[in-house]
Amino acid sequence: MTQFPRIRLGTRRSPLAMAQAKEARRRLCEAHGWEIDAVELVPVIASGDKVQDRPLAEIGGKALWTRELDAWLAEERIDAAVHSLKDVETFRPESLTLAAILPRADKRDRLIGANSIKDLPKGAVIGTSAPRRAAQLLHHRPDCKVVTFRGNVATRLAKLDAGEADATFLAAAGLERLGQDDIGIPLDPANWLPAPAQGAIALECRTRDDATRRALAPLDHAPSRAEVMAERVLLSGLNGTCHSPIAVLCDHTGDMLEMRAAIFSHDGAERVDGEMQFSPGDDAAARALAEDLLRRASPATRALFGGTP
Repeated sequence: MTQFPRIRLGTRRSPLAMAQAKEARRRLCEAHGWEIDAVELVPVIASGDKVQDRPLAEIGGKALWTRELDAWLAEERIDAAVHSLKDVETFRPESLTLAAILPRADKRDRLIGANSIKDLPKGAVIGTSAPRRAAQLLHHRPDCKVVTFRGNVATRLAKLDAGEADATFLAAAGLERLGQDDIGIPLDPANWLPAPAQGAIALECRTRDDATRRALAPLDHAPSRAEVMAERVLLSGLNGTCHSPIAVLCDHTGDMLEMRAAIFSHDGAERVDGEMQFSPGDDAAARALAEDLLRRASPATRALFGGTP
């Protein structure tokens, strides 16, 4: 017997976003013993999906991934939104709450088109629209050229096949969720740091919606929340924007969190690294690491930070 929807989950329409929403729906139904039709998936076309020929930073930043879903939450057309947390702005409205962080998947990037950064041909053209990936690549390989690559996974792979670039980067977690984890080579985080909150799916709802918050609560994975929220605190401490090349990885080491982070100049010539161990929830430690990175950076690199997130 078909159940009325108990929860409406809003999601972007891209194949990866839909795969993430289906994972959230599966976990929600398993947690409550619901049939699959108890959770309705409500797709929306995000502004960021409409413009594919310019870097995100030039057309409005991360808000382009959340704007429509935020509006639908405010209008109560959906009960919760499913996000790739790395695409969610650092500072969110008080009216919204990150009610659940699902268990974090593979945090690494994958290199598509070569066996390693070292093996890229001299002067290789690399497609990416992420300042972090561009700067980190140029730090290792200043001879390479970066061109803008935007679009969903299939679009970027098609551009690569069409010869628009020699190689590109994709998040390992996204490829895994699409059943394409045999594509590319995972990059060792010891040498190549991911984006803040990479690999994490978040469910966001209205702060005042107690019923939805209670329904989402069993999905919240405390270790993953501790890691990604620490990374987001670092991001806020850096006051980073979509223009700011920031890389960070937070892992559990026993009862402690170990955070490694780096900020770059746009051309990758300057890289400032830092690391720190602290207890989960110690926001002051993550902010202190952010302050230390900025203090040791050159004025030109510091100028890439301090804007409105």
